[in-house]
Amino acid sequence: MPPAGKPKLLDQVRDVIQRKHYSIRTEQAYIDWIKRFIIYHGKQHPGEMAEEEVAEFLTYLARDLNVAASTQNQALSALLFDSFAAQLSRPLGLPV
Repeated sequence: MPPAGKPKLLDQVRDVIQRKHYSIRTEQAYIDWIKRFIIYHGKQHPGEMAEEEVAEFLTYLARDLNVAASTQNQALSALLFDSFAAQLSRPLGLPV
């Protein structure tokens, strides 16, 4: 459960996608890929994962599901966007 007053991860991603005026189809696709990534890794929070888990997921898509390269690219874009959205929800640091 997220801390009181803080939206859930996928709600944060949706908010950023909508602020950037992405299409509803892009929003749906990105949310779906992020959910699949989370489920693949046993419902671990994406903030606790890094490049190794992303590479493992993309390898799974290619090797086990035999998806096209363009599909892998879409999944990677969604995961990178999720990472970007998570960065936006963190407090900004003071300039050095």
